[in-house]
Amino acid sequence: MKPLSLGSLLASFFAAGAPALLMAQPAPFGAPATVISSHLLVAPTRVVLEGRVRSMELTLINTGDDPGTYRISLAHMKMAETGEVTPAEPPAPGDLVADALVRFSPRQVTIAPHESQTVRIQVRKPADLAPGEYRSHLLFRVVPPSTPAVASPAPGAASASEFSIQLKPLVGVSLPLIVRHGDLAAIVTLTGAKLAPPTAAEPAGVEFRIERRGNRSVYGDLRMTYLPVSGRAVVVGVVNGLAVYTPNPDRLVRMALRAPPEVVIGHGRIAIAYAEAGDGKPLASATLDLP
Repeated sequence: MKPLSLGSLLASFFAAGAPALLMAQPAPFGAPATVISSHLLVAPTRVVLEGRVRSMELTLINTGDDPGTYRISLAHMKMAETGEVTPAEPPAPGDLVADALVRFSPRQVTIAPHESQTVRIQVRKPADLAPGEYRSHLLFRVVPPSTPAVASPAPGAASASEFSIQLKPLVGVSLPLIVRHGDLAAIVTLTGAKLAPPTAAEPAGVEFRIERRGNRSVYGDLRMTYLPVSGRAVVVGVVNGLAVYTPNPDRLVRMALRAPPEVVIGHGRIAIAYAEAGDGKPLASATLDLP
């Protein structure tokens, strides 16, 4: 553990990008790793081992006021057309998983309040490894305190023979762990852009598909810009850290239109840009003409 101040740790975290957080309440595995909890910060939010990169470190910070114990394991996830990531056990036939290629330690940590722990990850590629992108997910689970369950009289019980037992669920979050080997490439296009009317749960937006071709996943940031017939361009939508994993050929995206209060979206165009996260390298673009 590193007895650094919580303030300095958080400052370095957010300078490097939004960390993943482990929730105090259950959340679906694969939920967006930008705002997920108040107890465990994990950074970075993705592990990609490619080229000459043979090792990487994750930093875990317990931001709570009590010690926390967390178990780390490998899991397999699949991505739906809408981007939802859910468990896939066992992996589908033909899926390339990274389990046999990586080692990590420790596998369980106990972190004091406002302190941190480093998890080290190494990749070992056999000489006959076939080219491809191998993906597993690092799964972080909260380990409940090792105190025996105590049965207590249920509130309003008619007799002392009636009891209730409180069960604490295992809370967890997963981060992608990707090993790339060989000459890999992906071609991305944005297709089918159309206006999406508002619903009871979402404002008006733009719907389109990110189509991926090739033997590697893509991960980037989306930006929508309103280009009026006259006047200045205005950014009206941003989604960061959006992936399309292999073997999925595409992903359906719906972005809400969020114009500044003084801007009324009318005639003109919506420009959509998808750029690689980190270096901003353009991946794909599309335009939508507004009536």
